Amino acid sequence: MKADLANAGASSESARPTTTTPSVRTVKGYSVPGEGSSTAISVVTVIALFVLWWVATHFGWIKDLFLPTPERVLESFGQARSGDIQGGKPLSEHLYWSLFRVFAAFALACVTAVPAGIAMGVSRIARGIFDPPIEFYRPLPPLAYLPLIVIWFGIDETAKVVLIFLACFAPLAMAARAGVRSVSIEQINAAYSMGASKRQVVWHVVIPAAMPEILTGMRIAIGFGWTTLVAAEMIAATAGLGQMVLNASNFLRTDVVIMGIIVIGIVAYMFDLLMRYIERLVVPWKGKV
Repeated sequence: MKADLANAGASSESARPTTTTPSVRTVKGYSVPGEGSSTAISVVTVIALFVLWWVATHFGWIKDLFLPTPERVLESFGQARSGDIQGGKPLSEHLYWSLFRVFAAFALACVTAVPAGIAMGVSRIARGIFDPPIEFYRPLPPLAYLPLIVIWFGIDETAKVVLIFLACFAPLAMAARAGVRSVSIEQINAAYSMGASKRQVVWHVVIPAAMPEILTGMRIAIGFGWTTLVAAEMIAATAGLGQMVLNASNFLRTDVVIMGIIVIGIVAYMFDLLMRYIERLVVPWKGKV
């Protein structure tokens, strides 16, 4: 009897269909859009542009007055370091005054524009107060209201800082407002359901969620500040990178003009790299949620 049961069990097990584990197929060629490092491509692009510049100037494709050779620009950099250019001031002094003006205006914009933008995002009263003047002057080029700045503040450093401040204020305030408005309503309702007050919601939910937009606005604002530098240093300036470029252009020193443009661009790019580093530290979750 036991043998029959054992045989029956064995025959039933052999009769069951065998299940095979499906093979996992690896899919290749798919990734997040924009993923990966672009450093090597950027380096190759910069080298290619310099090679094209060298070839175009040495083979006479472009006249020296319009685009001097890289060697002449490098030589003008050495002359500027020793102050052997128009104005007689060294490059370090020009750089100091430009950095002072831009970063003083940028710091002033950060402590005023960010709170104004956050207030515009959380309060309809603040939005009604700040939105019209910001939207009115934001599209205006700085040269349009430069004469008014001179009439109001004179030709001292205050006028230069105010001009750059106005260029930085609008994009920073708009970025802060956009960051506040981008906070999901689920986060706000969850904080309220846990007993948070409106002030706690703004401080612990709205502001942290708006930080990515605020930091992006800072990067944009400092760019606007540097683009306004030349216009600001048209106001009776005796030192500054913008003033150095303008003075050199009056004497057709194209090599000094290009050298000044390169210095301005390098400083702006270094600050942008610094802001990216700060962004990775402050908002490491950006782009991951």
